[in-house]
Amino acid sequence: MANHELILGQSHSLALGHEQQLVLSHNHNLGLSQNHDLELGQAHEHHLGLGQSHDHELGLGHAHDHELGLGQSHDEEGNDGHNYGHENELAMDRKPDHELPLPEQNHELPLSENNDLTVSENQELDENLDLAVVQNSEMGIDSAQDMDVQQSQLVLVSTPVIQARQLAGSPNYELTVGQEFPDVKSCRRALRDTAIALHFEMQTIKSDKTRFTAKCASEGCPWRIHAAKLPGVPTFTIRTINENHTCGGITHLGHQQASVQWVANSVERRLKENPNCKPKEILEEIHKVHGITLSYKQAWRGKERIMAAMRGSFEEGYRLLPQYCEQVKRTNPGSIASVYGNPTDNCFQRLFISFQASIYGFLNACRPLLGLDRTYLKSKYLGTLLLATGFDGDGALFPLAFGVVDEENDDHWMWFLSELHNLLEINTENMPRLTILSDRQKGIVDGVEANFPTAFHGFCMRHLSDSFRKEFNNTILVNLLWEAAHALTVIEFEAKILEIEEISQDAAYWIRRIPPRLWATAYFEGQRFGHLTANIVDTFNNWISEASGLPIIQMMERIRRQLMTWFNERRETSMQWTSILVPSAERRVAEALERARTYQVLRANEAEFEVISHEGTNIVDIRNRCCLCRGWQLYGLPCAHAVAALLSCRQNVHRFTESCFTVATYRKTYSQTIHPIPDKSLWKELSEGDPNASKAIVQVTINPPKSLRPPGRPRKKRVRAEDRGRVKRVVHCSRCNQTGHFRTTCAAPI
Repeated sequence: MANHELILGQSHSLALGHEQQLVLSHNHNLGLSQNHDLELGQAHEHHLGLGQSHDHELGLGHAHDHELGLGQSHDEEGNDGHNYGHENELAMDRKPDHELPLPEQNHELPLSENNDLTVSENQELDENLDLAVVQNSEMGIDSAQDMDVQQSQLVLVSTPVIQARQLAGSPNYELTVGQEFPDVKSCRRALRDTAIALHFEMQTIKSDKTRFTAKCASEGCPWRIHAAKLPGVPTFTIRTINENHTCGGITHLGHQQASVQWVANSVERRLKENPNCKPKEILEEIHKVHGITLSYKQAWRGKERIMAAMRGSFEEGYRLLPQYCEQVKRTNPGSIASVYGNPTDNCFQRLFISFQASIYGFLNACRPLLGLDRTYLKSKYLGTLLLATGFDGDGALFPLAFGVVDEENDDHWMWFLSELHNLLEINTENMPRLTILSDRQKGIVDGVEANFPTAFHGFCMRHLSDSFRKEFNNTILVNLLWEAAHALTVIEFEAKILEIEEISQDAAYWIRRIPPRLWATAYFEGQRFGHLTANIVDTFNNWISEASGLPIIQMMERIRRQLMTWFNERRETSMQWTSILVPSAERRVAEALERARTYQVLRANEAEFEVISHEGTNIVDIRNRCCLCRGWQLYGLPCAHAVAALLSCRQNVHRFTESCFTVATYRKTYSQTIHPIPDKSLWKELSEGDPNASKAIVQVTINPPKSLRPPGRPRKKRVRAEDRGRVKRVVHCSRCNQTGHFRTTCAAPI
């Protein structure tokens, strides 16, 4: 606005009513010739005349006709007028000899505090002027006024409420002498933003509590600025400034002032809206908006700084762990939550959490089957999340316990399994013999043998299959391995192994080295209910991967909220079921009923039956709930042969299923509630008011682990313990009789 004034004649008043605003819109320019100024002062008042409801052509130039369209417009020449609705524009050519005289009747309205005349910054003035007025009610021209083409007149209408259109202007990067800032930080921030926006780099000469002096970093450029503190107040003001840049700005894509804090401030709003925004996306946005190319590390550190302010730092998470454990036990009575630090330096070592609702559901309603798995933390500090998960009646995973350790080793698995044993010990006598599935690494095997000596401990087929695929990389062999694992009888199992042997003797040898009682359904002694895998992390991958990158308390809260939501959703869903069995069990029984209708049944006595089908003959004992095909025993649901036998003696098939498959038991699984935990700002107050809170534990401070995450991309696939240091199989080329490669990759000359 400097050096530009507007003169609208002499002794003319410009009056805008209540909440009216006269706006020079963002993309329209005003051209002024010589001796034409833009002025709004006390000595010049300008009036807007109010006329009738018609459009009149307003001629302001030689060869240009301009129309003022307000409300419902009508062209006196018979042409269609312009109807602008809520935005009415007046376009005027710049003519040095033309003024805007007042109409005969003028209605003067006071200019209130909310009525502003604004011109967008950094816009050049040219030959076009846009006048935009936004109204809340319809506007019309009340009476026709004759307008002289040589003496142009502006006619507007007054309405009860007129709301001005707010135009978003660009930030003001103009620095002037006398400009004030609340404090030195604001001063530095404004100078930094100006340097980045105007594409020059700034070199600080002096910066302390009372002075700030900087110059252009380009060699030979005279630009210099000096700001100082006003006496008695923290306010800083610009004292001197040389605005003449002779360097032409920076010529590279980076910027010296684009610090990590500047990156954090730039993307703060976006990260609050989308915390999952990746550093690569941050880099793209900064380059698009500011024209600056930064390193990936700067974007990553900027994001970390904002996320730490939003969710708390990683260090604070470890420090508050004792208080968090107390809050878990206070809000969810009966839950187990304990944290352990190194006795010498209180550095974090272990955390174990299991909610009372999970304990109750597993002991009273879930299948006696546990899966063990782990995932590495993606946070600032190294660590591993250990998981123990059951299975509900409908086959879904049922998380039971979580452990966090500073590193995965045999001692920590032994500790985690001992905590699991203590958790289940209260009901060990009434609970059936457990079946545990894992990748059977040494630490887990030793821990299961020490804490669950009577449990059946089998391989998770997902881990076994991945190792087999890594070794042989043959899809046909992998499929045959899974078919062998699913085979219900020893004869079927051996047939699949022979098929593998025909393709690759090495693959058959690899399989036979692993005892089939640990993985094959035909030999496995425990009851897995058809579950061959316990790959918990892959099943939970959608949210567990995201949670593992958060500070430790935030991670556990993410897990707790997910469990709380699952419990509520599954509890409400089960209330809609009207069947006796859960949906997955109902489907299996329905399929068995369909097949059983074609079977021939011969009864030997009140319990034994001979069932004849096109597959062969099977013997069913309904008293012991077993069938020669072993399907009834292994899956807990009557197979087609058993269903045929039960139908022949008019027995209810649903009465011969395991209780964990009934809807009543399923509802019992999720009958308990995982309760919310209050915000950390209330923990101290709530603990002081709780007489049962352990003051000694709350006062303990846990320090972060000593091991920081090393730089670089983390390993995608984990290495099993038994594979570490293992000598790879030596391959032999049948073409050149050399080792180290196959015939297909042999490079020896023919």
